[in-house]
Amino acid sequence: MRVRKAVILAAGYGTRFLPATKAIPKEMLPLVDKPAIQYVVEEAVRAGLEQIIMVTAVNKRAVEDHFDRLTDLEVFLEEKGRSQQAEEMRRLAEVADIVFVRQKERRGIGDAVMRARQVIGDEPFAVFFPDDIIESDVPAIGQLIDVHDRYNGSVVGVERLPREELPHYGVIEPKELEERVYQVLGIVEKPPAAEAKSDLGTVGRLVLTPAIFPVIERTPPGANGEIQLTDSLGLLLQVEPLYACRFTGERFDVGRPIGFLKANLALALRRPDLAPEVVRYLRELLAREGVRPGPLAGEEA
Repeated sequence: MRVRKAVILAAGYGTRFLPATKAIPKEMLPLVDKPAIQYVVEEAVRAGLEQIIMVTAVNKRAVEDHFDRLTDLEVFLEEKGRSQQAEEMRRLAEVADIVFVRQKERRGIGDAVMRARQVIGDEPFAVFFPDDIIESDVPAIGQLIDVHDRYNGSVVGVERLPREELPHYGVIEPKELEERVYQVLGIVEKPPAAEAKSDLGTVGRLVLTPAIFPVIERTPPGANGEIQLTDSLGLLLQVEPLYACRFTGERFDVGRPIGFLKANLALALRRPDLAPEVVRYLRELLAREGVRPGPLAGEEA
C-alpha cells in the first residue's frame, strides 16, 4: 500500500531552549526566516505525502495558527504593495492537508504515535521528528519510502555517527542488503559506546506499518513511565522484518542550541540574498573578538 500520510511529533516541552520556549513552542523557533516545523512540513509535501497529522500538546497553539489563514495580515500586505509576501502567506495555509491531534499527557514518543492511530487507519505512514532538519536533493523521507516500497516493511532512518555520540541515539545491529540499506537484527536505545553493535544511529525519520500500533500497546513503560518508540521497534522485530535506510543529505539537530545555531548559519549561507553579508559579518566578528581559527581536534597546529 502506498505511503500517503505523515505524523509529525510536536508535543515536547523543548526544555533545552528555556527560557525561550516557556511561551513559544520550540518548533516555532526560526531558522533564518521560517520556523523549524515548516521545513519538516515542506519535506513531507516534496515527498508526495498527502495528509499530515501533527501531534501537539498544551501551549502549542502557535503551531496550528502558523498553518492557518490570517486574512487581516494578507490584506495589510496587499495594501502595502507586498503582494509576494501576501501570496506566500496564502500558500502556507494551503501547503498541505494538516490534521492536529493532542497528546494530553506526555507519555513518550510511542504514546504520541498512538495519538494518530484513528487518523492513520490501517495503512503505512511516515514519521517525522522536527528536531531533525534534513537538507537533501531527494527528500530524506522519500528515500525511506522507496525502501519501504521495495521491501514492504517498516524503515528507520540511520546515520553514521562518531562513537562518542552513540549513547545519545538508538543504535541498530545491521545486516547490509544493498548500498545504504540494511535489515535490522536488533535495536537498542542509548547503548554505551563500547557495547554498540554498529555506528549507525537512528535519527528523526521513519516509515512504519500499521503493525506498530498493537506493538506499542504492549510495550512496557521505560524511564519516567514513558513508552519509548525504540523499545516498540525492538518488539516489532518479533512480528515482521525491520529495515534501515542510510539516507543521503545533511542533518541538523535543531533540538540542541549548538545544532540550531549551525543550521541558521548553514541555511543563511545558502541564501544568495544573505550569504555575502553573513560572511562579511563573521569575518568582522572574528577579527573584533581576536579569534583566529585553530586546528580541529586531531589536526596538527
